[in-house]
Amino acid sequence: MVKMERAIASSKPRRSLAHALFVSVRPKQWVKNLLVFAAPIAAGSISDAKILKPSIAAFVAFTLVASGVYLFNDVVDVERDRSHPKKSRRPIASGEVPLSLAIILAVVASAAGIAISFIYATSGLGLLICIYLAMNVAYSNFLKHEPIIDILVVAMGFLLRAIAGGVADHVPLSNWFVIVAAFSSLFIVVGKRYAEAELLGKDASSHRASLGKYPVEFLNYARTLSSGVAITAYCLWAFEKGASAPKGAIWIESSILFFVAAILRYALLVEQGHGGAPEDVLMSDRFLQIAGALWISVLVVGIYISR
Repeated sequence: MVKMERAIASSKPRRSLAHALFVSVRPKQWVKNLLVFAAPIAAGSISDAKILKPSIAAFVAFTLVASGVYLFNDVVDVERDRSHPKKSRRPIASGEVPLSLAIILAVVASAAGIAISFIYATSGLGLLICIYLAMNVAYSNFLKHEPIIDILVVAMGFLLRAIAGGVADHVPLSNWFVIVAAFSSLFIVVGKRYAEAELLGKDASSHRASLGKYPVEFLNYARTLSSGVAITAYCLWAFEKGASAPKGAIWIESSILFFVAAILRYALLVEQGHGGAPEDVLMSDRFLQIAGALWISVLVVGIYISR
């Protein structure tokens, strides 16, 4: 099966350089950066122009820096990606984008993102993005080969995006908000590792050393633990938020149903072998899109009714 997928990938026509570069920065991954709007939305302040401007700056900054990280990571992983049934089609692994050009663009994009965060948002956001960049450079070079640590670092990337919204806008972050963001991120990343291990089978450790060190039982335990904590923390956050906003309490508390539905749907998709690329799952699964839209809509209505 793996050899067949590689043969199909190699038979596809080459892309133009412009198209290959666009694919290299992984535009599908930009959806992750929408997490920077989570804190101001949860606080009910996203409609304030003074809050919205730094939020947009944080989104653009993370998009640029993350794109730089993807380019750098693909340069470091070029040989491993060539042995992967799907990643071998990536522009750098396939030779469509020269390594030197990829490195230059990675540096330029990262520098631009850091500059935007300091100029258009806050020094706190700039520092946070520098931490994100340093963490991912370390991940690309050696941390991704260490079991547990590789999962935590990737999950931290999601968490830093969620925290960035509060840092950029000076919006206070509740303890429950941080816990929900942290364990939801962990749940997604563990699901990704599970799907990768299932797809690659015996070749898993040759592509990523840490994959061969994760028993399926451990990954299932980690998914159960992280989803359980995320759901519990979200319930506690919703009831706490509802108590402080009685007019919209029923809406805020009702959002629990849709949050749980989204968690369960993603868990099912992972079991069906679709969790290797979470962004593709989000962009293609209609049930997950509807559940997510209803969750956000019901939550926003509850928060803004109480203002």
